[in-house]
Amino acid sequence: MLLTLENVAFGYDDKRILENISFTVNEGERIGFIGQNGEGKTTLIRLMLGQLSQDEGSIYRKSGLKCGYLAQTGGYESENTVYEEMRGVFSDVFGAMEKLRDTEKALARAEYGSGEYRDLSAKYEQLDKRIAAADGYNADVKIKTVLNGMGFEKSYDQVISTMSGGEKTRLKLCRLLLEEPEILFLDEPTNHLDVPTLFWLENYLASYKGAIFTVSHDRYFLDRVVQKIFELENRRVNVFRGNYSKYKVLKAEKVLTAEREYEKQQEEIAALKDYVARNIVRATTAKSAQSRVKKLENMELLEKPLPPPRPPVFRFAFGEKSEEAALGVEGLTLSAGGKTLAEGVSFAMRRGEKAAIVGENGTGKSTLIRALVKKSDPAVRWGRFVKIGYYDQENADLDPEETVLGALWHKHTGRTQTEARSALARAKLTAEDIEKKVKSLSGGERAKLSLVLLEAEEANFLVLDEPTNHLDLLAREALEDALKQYEGTLLFVSHDRYFIQNIAGKIIEIADKKLTVYPCGYDDFNALKKQAAAKAQAAASAEDANRRAPAQTASYRSKAERAEDAKRKQLAKQTEKDISDTEAEIAALQEEIARPEVAADYKLLGEKCALLDALNERLERLYAEYEKFI
Repeated sequence: MLLTLENVAFGYDDKRILENISFTVNEGERIGFIGQNGEGKTTLIRLMLGQLSQDEGSIYRKSGLKCGYLAQTGGYESENTVYEEMRGVFSDVFGAMEKLRDTEKALARAEYGSGEYRDLSAKYEQLDKRIAAADGYNADVKIKTVLNGMGFEKSYDQVISTMSGGEKTRLKLCRLLLEEPEILFLDEPTNHLDVPTLFWLENYLASYKGAIFTVSHDRYFLDRVVQKIFELENRRVNVFRGNYSKYKVLKAEKVLTAEREYEKQQEEIAALKDYVARNIVRATTAKSAQSRVKKLENMELLEKPLPPPRPPVFRFAFGEKSEEAALGVEGLTLSAGGKTLAEGVSFAMRRGEKAAIVGENGTGKSTLIRALVKKSDPAVRWGRFVKIGYYDQENADLDPEETVLGALWHKHTGRTQTEARSALARAKLTAEDIEKKVKSLSGGERAKLSLVLLEAEEANFLVLDEPTNHLDLLAREALEDALKQYEGTLLFVSHDRYFIQNIAGKIIEIADKKLTVYPCGYDDFNALKKQAAAKAQAAASAEDANRRAPAQTASYRSKAERAEDAKRKQLAKQTEKDISDTEAEIAALQEEIARPEVAADYKLLGEKCALLDALNERLERLYAEYEKFI
């Protein structure tokens, strides 16, 4: 057991947001924490971390529990470079390794059997065990693995303070992965990650030794990473075993079962009361009526199940259809900040097609979207009767000083106030919300408002840039359903792989400064990419093998040259063998030195260390000799 909550309650001012929360987090568990925006997920994590104090109930933590927390904006400031900051995680280990090297040299100089020799031997053993226990000899390998996987392979020497907010958050996650806390709290860890990095993170977390407690709206991530779902609903936490897809099934079954059991009990209560009312005054049946009264009194009444939260409803409709060739792009160049992102961009969209634009961060996805909707580049040709509806991930077209109702009503004056209020209410923007100014809305509320405005455009070609950002799971699924039913043409950018998989019938990828169209869904696209990567790896291996193979020459200029060449090959082959043998001896000797019985024998340990130094010197000479043959 790492952490247990018993009947925990918490609220702000007079508003109770958490009630009767009870659960346990055990070692190695993978837990996905879900719920609507504003339900209190982040608040509960802060209670578990001890950053807030509960109003009621108890929270028990394992003694000395080591926690790591990635907040949604969890970056940090530092004047160190990226690599320096990550090495800081292992500062104690690197310090111990430096001391180990110094001790090794001192041992070689110390007189065997002396008190100094025994002290140095004990110190050497202690340092070696400490480093091995922390897997310190692989520290640099770990750092490079995590940094490369999280997209920092070209940023080792960049100063952290010069990075963007999203990069700092990713870097914070890198540090947490290297620190390996016993329980890792992640609040929306997939924000700011492109698809290749998401896949890498999911694979890395699969072998993570500690427990994981993650808030996420990324359904693909929840399916691949977690083994249990904690759902925060109506101020309480419900626990479901399995990933997100399994949770959806179990949740529906639980709701149905609770409703049936409640209805069955209500029918039983009604029948008992009816019997009592009809028979309590009759002498012949009064006794049986009294028994039913007692049964009613002793019955444990079930609470009426609260209805599941109502999801928002989005409806995208249009009047006139566009022509069949809705969009054509031929030879478009994408650039930003004076940097060319892609050249020769060409693709077409037919009426009714639904396509997703994918690619790593910075490849030009949003730049392409903006170039299309500007309609200013001659390389872009829109079909006749196309009416574009554009969703900007930054919601930049919203006036922060306007009210929610005004943002809709003033742009679409043909609607009555009742129609405007109804459209906002369908998106779950309440009567209280619509009187707020836009600047006071949460990210999720702004996104819903922008989607309502998009609905009102009645466009036959939707162009969406990260439409699921800031939306909770219910809202994402509602948007997904609406776009599935949409009969117009759809082109969108998204990092939500579940969203892409369920909507897109065509994948447009931007990579290596070029655009490639895949006339298939997301699963088939991934399969094709894996096949291509495997072929490329095989080709690279074959090319490397050919490059390493000795060049075949038809003839030499003289007999002496042929003899000299044969001699060089023989010497190179022998040197390779000597290097291999020496490396094997070093590895075997290092294993012997690490054995407790050797470490305890001071004389033997000194001999082994001296031999190790000699072998290392020999290996350096052999490598220097081998370089002459390359």
